[in-house]
Amino acid sequence: MRERARERPERPLGPPIDEDVTGNELDAQVRRELDSLTKGHAEFVARHLVMAARAFDEDPELAYQHAAAARRRAGRVGLAREAMALAAYRTGRYAEALTEFRALRRITGSVDHWPTMADCERGLGRPRKALEMAGSSEVRKLDADGRIEMRIVAAGARRDLGQLDAALLTLRVPELSRGSGQAAARLRYAYADTLLAAGREDEALEWFHRAAAADADGATDAIERITELEGVTFSEADAPEYAEPDGPADPKADALEDTKPDEEDPDADVPGNAKADVPGDAKADVPGDAKADVLVDAKVDGLVDAKVDGLVDAEANGLVDAEADVPVDGRTKISAD
Repeated sequence: MRERARERPERPLGPPIDEDVTGNELDAQVRRELDSLTKGHAEFVARHLVMAARAFDEDPELAYQHAAAARRRAGRVGLAREAMALAAYRTGRYAEALTEFRALRRITGSVDHWPTMADCERGLGRPRKALEMAGSSEVRKLDADGRIEMRIVAAGARRDLGQLDAALLTLRVPELSRGSGQAAARLRYAYADTLLAAGREDEALEWFHRAAAADADGATDAIERITELEGVTFSEADAPEYAEPDGPADPKADALEDTKPDEEDPDADVPGNAKADVPGDAKADVPGDAKADVLVDAKVDGLVDAKVDGLVDAEANGLVDAEADVPVDGRTKISAD
């Protein structure tokens, strides 16, 4: 008589799920993406996705564990891949995040996460790859906020390479002064942070104030940076309320047409100059927590010199280092640092 095979302990399916989570918290359209799964698997995946969303900001590692549990049961579902990619990115698992983002792109064909993918390249120590992405044709397909994120990532890549003047030029677009919403807040924050890195503390403080004025949802820590620079602390009751200042604080930030380099650096490269070593059409760096790719047709989006026709000429657009040995198809990146 054969011995009964020893039973292997069952592998844990994932971290515990709160009792009040049913999976129905997901939007109906989102839940339809799970229709290809059996009813039991769909419920399992939905509940873990809800838990991943709940924990994303407060406990990124727990969010990653929930996303991983969902992905194991729904590897061919874009929603599960997206949750896994974002959670991996949020926890600094950049190589894993890139793998998941690429799989998501194959499944959906979307380039929405192109800036974050570029920022992952930065996280892996490949800023030139991020700049290459910022000059790619994919950037043309991004919406306005996505192109701003691409600039933030590209600027971050320039900073990684020690090119602070180029990083500042990358961020000087009309949206810096005139934009609104979270994308504008992040753009101003990135600009202020780069000014601070360049030793221009007074200007940095002014732009942190402008970032705080646009940051209605607290997506940045602009207020904390202001209190740190001013040496002042506020209680919740008397925390300052910020109003959007009138007019651009920096005339260079009000229009991209001003492509002259800063006076203190007459040799600085500028967008639209074939000799430039700066990101032009899509310059910026991102995911502080998300780094990404960049911009679109200049005439359509007003993001670059109107004389520059999109991303055709890599050196003229400043999307890649003119001296770098990299393809000039285009790209940008996002950073979460």
